Order: sequence, then structure tokens, then C-alpha cells
Amino acid sequence: MTVIPNEERKTLILTGASRGIGHATVKRFSSAGWRVITCSRHPFPENCPWEAGPEDHIQVDLSDSKNTLDAIGEMRDRLKAQGSRLNALVNNAGISPKSEDGNRLGTIEMEVKDWQWVFQVNFFAPVMLARGLLEELSAAEGAVVNVTSIAGSRVHPFAGAAYSTSKAALASLTREMANDFAPHGVRVNAISPGEIDTAILSPGTDKLLEEIPMHRLGTPEEVAKAIYFLCTDQSSYVNGAELHINGGQHV
Repeated sequence: MTVIPNEERKTLILTGASRGIGHATVKRFSSAGWRVITCSRHPFPENCPWEAGPEDHIQVDLSDSKNTLDAIGEMRDRLKAQGSRLNALVNNAGISPKSEDGNRLGTIEMEVKDWQWVFQVNFFAPVMLARGLLEELSAAEGAVVNVTSIAGSRVHPFAGAAYSTSKAALASLTREMANDFAPHGVRVNAISPGEIDTAILSPGTDKLLEEIPMHRLGTPEEVAKAIYFLCTDQSSYVNGAELHINGGQHV
């Protein structure tokens, strides 16, 4: 990894960093010399593959608005050492509750409290984080990337109704944020992954390969590359976009 002076080092804050796409994103940015502040519900796992992980990890329950606000305060404190600049915020955390037998929960079965839980994590937490860190993002002319989903635009066999509608709302929020944050020098975009080969794939996902023109699952590394693109100068005039990463499944 390239050694960069602390005052010039770029910084990423990433939620949902404990597995899958989050792991791959940490590795992609770390390999480019970025400092990565990771956030998840869990303590920093011992087997994580990047350096400086334990001291740059924040344990936060995004379903709890007060805990989220407290975490934002801690993030701002940690950024002060680098002149209070934040180059990128990636809202990757998301939850999709299942029924006791592992099936998706539709609009009829889902309890209202569970709808609220899902929307707090998948929709409201990204709003809170981006607003709470706007000053630091603006100082770096940074970028925000929201992770939506192919389930946000179609009924999905595994993703529940609350998850799907929260991701559709997040896609709409991305457009609104792109309009509101741009005058502050901050770009806001989204990525919309399809079927990605992670440890949390639902049984039967292999049957969906017939719907994908490329006839394979995507990899977390492929998603991480797209996130990196949207956080760097390579995408300096991209704002308010939703990049589909699904092998053509949406066409």
C-alpha cells in the first residue's frame, strides 16, 4: 500500500463494513492509500484483512437514531486530526428481515414496527449521516454513495417489501441529495447491485442466473470498483446517478 502523508491522505467513512461488499470496499480503498473509518453493529472482527482497522472502527446501531447521532459526533472528532475533511461517505448498511421459515415478508405479513426498523437503517440513517457530516464533506469537495438495490425497482423473490421500498426511497433520496448537496461542492450518487456472490445469498439465487444476460453472479470486488469510481475524480461530473451493477438483469 502506498504511504501517503497524513495531511494529504483521503478518508472514507463506510457503513455496513463487516462483510461482503463492505469488506471488498475497505480493501479497494485501503489499497489506494485511503484511510477507512468503518462502521457496523458489531465490534471490529479480529480476522478483518486491513491494517489500522481496530482504531478506525466505530460500533453503531443505525436502527437507533440517538446512537447514530452519537456516532456522527465521534466521526467528526476523528476527522479533526486531518483538518476535518471527509472525501467520501458510503452508505452501505442495509437490513432485510425474513420470516421464521426464511421466506420474504410481504406487505401483509410485515409488522409496522419492522417496517420502521428497516426504514431507519436503510433510509433515515443515510440522511442523518450525510447531513451530519456535510461540513466535512464540503471541506474536501467529497462524494456520497448510497447503496440501493435491484429490488428497489422490481418485486424480488427474496427481498422483502420493506427492504425493496426502502431501497426505492433511497434511490429517490439520492436525486434529492444530489440537487441539495451540489452547491456545497458534494456529489451524491447511488449504486444498485443485483445478485452479488456474498455469504448472505438466499437459497435459490442460482435459479436467477437464467435472468441475467451475463449468466453469472457479480462479485463484491466488482461492486467495490464502481463505488471507488464514484468517489474519485474519475467521476467528477457524475451527480444524481444510479449505477446498475447486475450483469444486465434489469434490461
